[in-house]
Amino acid sequence: MRQSLAIRLVLLAVCMVAAGVYLAPSFVQGLWFLPQNGIRLGLDLQGGSHLVLEVEVEKAVENRMRRVRSSLRDELRERNIAFTSLEVGGAGELAVTASPANMDRIRDLLSTEYPVLEVSESGTGPEGAELRVVFTDRELASIRDFAVDQTLETIRNRIDQFGVTEPTIQRQGQRDVLVQLPGIQDPERAKALIGKTALLEFKLVDERGDVEQAVRSGPPPGREVLYGYEGTDSSVRRERIPYLLEARTLMTGEAIADANVRRGDQLEGLYVELALNSVGSTAFDRLTAENVGRLLAIVLDGRVYSAPQIRERISGGVASITGSFDFQEARDLAIVLRAGALPAPVRILEERTVGPSLGRDSVRQGIVSFILGSILVLIFMVAYYRGAGVLADVALVLNIFFMMAILAGFEAVLTLPGIAGIILTMGMAVDANVLINERIREEVRNGKPPRTAIDTGYERAIPAILDSNLTTFLAGVILFQFGTGPVRGFAVTLCVGILTTVISAVYGTRIYYDYRLTRRNLVRLSV
Repeated sequence: MRQSLAIRLVLLAVCMVAAGVYLAPSFVQGLWFLPQNGIRLGLDLQGGSHLVLEVEVEKAVENRMRRVRSSLRDELRERNIAFTSLEVGGAGELAVTASPANMDRIRDLLSTEYPVLEVSESGTGPEGAELRVVFTDRELASIRDFAVDQTLETIRNRIDQFGVTEPTIQRQGQRDVLVQLPGIQDPERAKALIGKTALLEFKLVDERGDVEQAVRSGPPPGREVLYGYEGTDSSVRRERIPYLLEARTLMTGEAIADANVRRGDQLEGLYVELALNSVGSTAFDRLTAENVGRLLAIVLDGRVYSAPQIRERISGGVASITGSFDFQEARDLAIVLRAGALPAPVRILEERTVGPSLGRDSVRQGIVSFILGSILVLIFMVAYYRGAGVLADVALVLNIFFMMAILAGFEAVLTLPGIAGIILTMGMAVDANVLINERIREEVRNGKPPRTAIDTGYERAIPAILDSNLTTFLAGVILFQFGTGPVRGFAVTLCVGILTTVISAVYGTRIYYDYRLTRRNLVRLSV
């Protein structure tokens, strides 16, 4: 008995010391031997950014049709089916122009190889027969739905790497995405990071063409003019540099497996190193082998970041983007490339900044409600159960101590619903002690000695305590799994509080009773 009690006392002491270590950073900063992060406040308590983004799903449809056009063009060439033009319209329609003799073969190819497409209309123009092709209604719905889901996942990956703790990122309606960033210090940078489409393309520079003429009169067929920027100081206006590029994209960002910031020599400075996947490594090897000596433009969202010369064949599966970056620019570029490209552009529909004054008011109201609730519960327990009530109050304080330490250890974010969960946990913790005390009081009234009354009281109360707490814990898990934002904050504190309740109300109080029984000082129970 004494050995078991000593072990339990040591375990309880270790838990209290560990809880103190994890909870200390919430009140004391700068001590090297303590964890660096304490309890963080959510958007409703400390402020932050609230954004509602609209995914331009029609652009995703258009991008998908452009990939279909590229695939169809290759198919037609492989089968020696002549065509005049393949053009994608703004509504995601593909216009096919060919001679009337070849149009039936094109129809057969579309029906057999592209079941997600349907012919919307056909006719005859000055350049031959015309065929307009669109996606089926089912495929359109699938593309739009996938675009929003992929946007949601991509934004979540970017925000996670940006370093925001406990952001809220969820779908809202058919094509909108809700983003809440608690405590964000640079909302403009966050918006730029979230909204960057990150469409990376590798294109060859047309060094023989006249760039100035293309800027003045427009690029020739098969060419396009894109711009890059010179210099690194974002506080001054940087000079735009035009590039005349071949419109054909040789490789896209889908080939990227990883991206990291690297530091070169003093002349090269910072650059972003790209690790290519197996498909991208093969494509880049072929691309560089066939174009040694030419300039390869690296284009992100229509901006030329750099246009280095291909000096030799590159077969190691590693490429780099140089562009006179500062560290923040290089890091943000690596984040969006590593997290992947958005399937379609996003547009900010709503933007709100929650000020710190609202956070202070919310914190003050939450603290007041917490203190008042705690005082009322503590007074009631002492008044009704006397000595056992004092023990229950100590267990309640220990419960709150453990619960806050666990939240700090997991770097959880405290919100107003979270505070409500803490207050609810206090009521459930007291309920556990009430069950135990009532069972012990019943045994004492039946004339049982203190040891028997305590043993029987705990034995009969524990099943009811475990059943009620287990069902509530499962409800909290379901709320966390399927809830969003504030609901998940409530669920976290509720589930953590249930675990600490069982430890403090059952395990902690039983240690005290066993200690008194072992020392034979417990002759009469005050319940």
